[in-house]
Amino acid sequence: MKTDSYCPFFAFNSAEIALRYRIRTMHDRISSFAPIVDKDSEILILGSVPGVRSLEKQQYYAHPQNKFWRIMFQLLNEDFTEDYSQRIAILNKHHIALWDVIDSCERKGSLDSEIRNEEANRVDELLNDHPNVRAVFCNGGKSYKNVQKMLGKNYRIPIFLLPSTSPLHTVSLEQKLESWKKITEYLDECNENIQPSDGKA
Repeated sequence: MKTDSYCPFFAFNSAEIALRYRIRTMHDRISSFAPIVDKDSEILILGSVPGVRSLEKQQYYAHPQNKFWRIMFQLLNEDFTEDYSQRIAILNKHHIALWDVIDSCERKGSLDSEIRNEEANRVDELLNDHPNVRAVFCNGGKSYKNVQKMLGKNYRIPIFLLPSTSPLHTVSLEQKLESWKKITEYLDECNENIQPSDGKA
């Protein structure tokens, strides 16, 4: 019978397809980078998980259309550079820490909506180990949602949502920059609060 000869063939192909899918999804599992942080960090910027280009280059926000570095250099009044080590040095100079909320996950491409089976980074431990961090700024909705779930809505330091710097978030650079000014405003407040006393009552 045609049906009898067809069924084993169909079953074999189904099993083969399932095996290939499992292998592919294993290979699609990605991991985030180590945090950029030191004892003097005053704010923490959290993304979701590195995109494809960032993973290829092993650099935070490596996609040329991602506006993260453009925005940060404008906010901090620093000369723009493509040199990654200098970029990191600028963040350290201004006491800005950088990390992602997701430690590892499965994802095709770079869309947050494609993230599956994620495991969280221990953001709570990082903050406990770096008590000078006074605020968390989330680069996009995925980061904000995850960190609120992780730390709670009434965490001991404020958590701010900022528009994603990803090119997939189609808001103008000017609008993003205006929202991201919260960072420098907060850093200015931190600096005012730690000004040395002049000895006057």
